[in-house]
Amino acid sequence: ECVSGCVCPQGLYDDGRGGCVEHKDCPCIHNNQWYSSGQKIKVDCNTCTCQKGVWTCSENSCYGTCMIYGSGHYITFDGKFYDFDGSCEYVATQDFCGDRKSSGSFSIITENVPCGTTGVTCSKAIKIFLGKTELKLENKDYKEIQRDVGDDVRYWNRTVGLYLVIEASNGVMLIWDKKTTVFIKLTPDFKGQVCGLCGNFDGKSNNDFTTRSGLQETNALKFGNSWKQSSMCPDATYEIKPCDLKPHRKSWAEKECSIIQSKIFKICHSKVDPKPFYEACVHDACSCDSGGDCECFCSAVAAYAQECTKAEACVFWRTPDICPIFCDYYN
Repeated sequence: ECVSGCVCPQGLYDDGRGGCVEHKDCPCIHNNQWYSSGQKIKVDCNTCTCQKGVWTCSENSCYGTCMIYGSGHYITFDGKFYDFDGSCEYVATQDFCGDRKSSGSFSIITENVPCGTTGVTCSKAIKIFLGKTELKLENKDYKEIQRDVGDDVRYWNRTVGLYLVIEASNGVMLIWDKKTTVFIKLTPDFKGQVCGLCGNFDGKSNNDFTTRSGLQETNALKFGNSWKQSSMCPDATYEIKPCDLKPHRKSWAEKECSIIQSKIFKICHSKVDPKPFYEACVHDACSCDSGGDCECFCSAVAAYAQECTKAEACVFWRTPDICPIFCDYYN
């Protein structure tokens, strides 16, 4: 029977844009955006090429990056985004895991403290254990403590713009903005070898909530509590929603954070989903009610801008009115 509608002549294919093309010219789709045959995109450290409607990608092993920022936002090495507000010291990541507990080479601990009056927590200090060296990053500075046990692991530090960068000879790198944002980068050698709040870096995000005892959790609270350093700290028992506790701040927070979903970041929207970053921004802007409002908002937008830069969508969003940075001072 006849069916009304548009079809392509025999041997040609619908290209999704209202045209008909030969098979060799079929386009590909990535994050709801169409790419023509032969076009290339970067995904992490790999290049993908569109060929006959299918992506073919190089298979380089990439650095893993875990981000902790603002009031309790985490993006694991495998890209899982979650919130956890616990007031204690927690293992961010370490390679003392499972049966090999004795043979690890590093551990990174985040000390989380309440920020604002709603009960959300921010990372106040970071401790890095590299062999027998302990580094403590706090109050915009860091100090070194030498311990008696452990191997010699060399490390270097340098300042890059806003950030302090610590790089160790074992393949661990930490980038700290001297406030509440920290990036932990690991070489591909650590794939599947680490544990903690940053997940296990095995390329799969669905098993990142592995507790200290090796169990798979679905609940961020139970997972986060299992990684606290001291049993004396109370468990985090419920998810804090600061905008419900401070409704008068909600409309201000939504208005300020709308920059993430605005046309300023338009080139990034198809590469990095803005929704979780917008929600995290509103959460932070509501919760920072005891000073540092702008700092919380700026850190939240900067976290999205950082992910955009990683996806090769560079956005110049800072202005003299919005989160200015005095470049001549930092250069």
